[in-house]
Amino acid sequence: MPEPTFYPRLIEPRLAEALEDSPVVLIHGPRQCGKTTLAQYRYAPAYLTWRGEELHWRGKPLSWGVSPEHRDYVYISFDDDIARAGARSDPAGFVADLPERVILDEIQLVPELFPAIKLDVDRNRVPGRFILAGSTNVLLLPALSESLAGRLQIVRLHPLSRYELAARRSLVEPDPGRRFLPALFEGGFKILQAERLGSRLAELIVAGGFPRALARPTPRRQANWYRDYVETLVQRDVRDLARIRSLETLPPLLRAAASQTARLFNLADLAAPFQLSRPTIGEYVTLLERLFLLETLSPWHSNRLSRLVKTPKLHLCDTGVAAALLGLDPEQLNKDRPLLGQLLETFVLQELRRQSSWQDAPMEFYHFRDRDGVEVDIVMEQGAHAISGVEVKAAATVRSSDFRGLRKLKGVTGDRFRHGVVLYDGETTVPFGDGLYAVPIRRLWATN
Repeated sequence: MPEPTFYPRLIEPRLAEALEDSPVVLIHGPRQCGKTTLAQYRYAPAYLTWRGEELHWRGKPLSWGVSPEHRDYVYISFDDDIARAGARSDPAGFVADLPERVILDEIQLVPELFPAIKLDVDRNRVPGRFILAGSTNVLLLPALSESLAGRLQIVRLHPLSRYELAARRSLVEPDPGRRFLPALFEGGFKILQAERLGSRLAELIVAGGFPRALARPTPRRQANWYRDYVETLVQRDVRDLARIRSLETLPPLLRAAASQTARLFNLADLAAPFQLSRPTIGEYVTLLERLFLLETLSPWHSNRLSRLVKTPKLHLCDTGVAAALLGLDPEQLNKDRPLLGQLLETFVLQELRRQSSWQDAPMEFYHFRDRDGVEVDIVMEQGAHAISGVEVKAAATVRSSDFRGLRKLKGVTGDRFRHGVVLYDGETTVPFGDGLYAVPIRRLWATN
């Protein structure tokens, strides 16, 4: 039987907990990252059917992660013109007529509903009443922050992590509690062997993590999907979010940002090719952040160091998007080692962000750099007391000098420091002193 295009999402337990605790749960993340699929698969039984003893989803057999406990939610998408028009014309009446449990998809298209949802929740504060899904960062919408504060729990869904992709291929459900991030903050890393990725590394970077792109069989066809994806966002979602006169500027601006991914954010450099003011380009960058296409990684700071660089780093949301915008296939990326290093750093950051979303303890992400050029690509704070760092290398070897930034971070953070890792494209996990390790990149998503 053919396999469905469905991937286990390890954020599911967090979503289930949120629905037990809060009347309104928001699943937000970039368009096409899997929000609708997750909501329909887990909570809208109209999309599930039994054929004999086999459960099907959208007419296809399911073989992984099936649970018979699906709540009876009704699914409504505001991509539908009629549903959107009805909600806008009479928000209070629309909400009053909704069934007991409902999924409202693309909620950012009808911010008029937020006050009506607030009133409904205040009258009857039942956990799990609403599942909202949004393809823009609706937290930046004033109507939401004013209406649903204290009534809303947020579940951030990212594109697929390599760990989730590896889990789908595994016959045994993986244990997400005993992998890379727990080792980084708790027990450290044992000496183990892992197969070197080599040219496969560029293939993974170019493939990215969006499910519909990954369903295509070749890098060229995946790149076509990513380019169409960006064009659709610009022509559709940007028009809904903001009135801008230069829509044609956004794709080349995003392309310029892709070439600067993993670099210090420099608005002047980014704005230089365009006949628009720096403030205008800055507003466009903010808009692309709201669409989850760009992010800025804040600098880590400490009162004990006065020479820290306080400029954020710029990162694309997904390396598949970046590679497609830059016209790179795996062979071309392998030949451009500086760009490979940049995209690999973004690739690792996004993998760590995606994995952190299903961990018990919240994590904050930063970068570290001082005015002497000593740096750590990714600094993670777990809660208030634990800090770890990750340096990323595209090379197959590691030297003691590669730990310079991690040693400085360790010296500054003292007892808060847990472990520092240099991820590299090698074969062996090797200790490099107290709490420092060289770890093959493949270990980042190992499921066993």
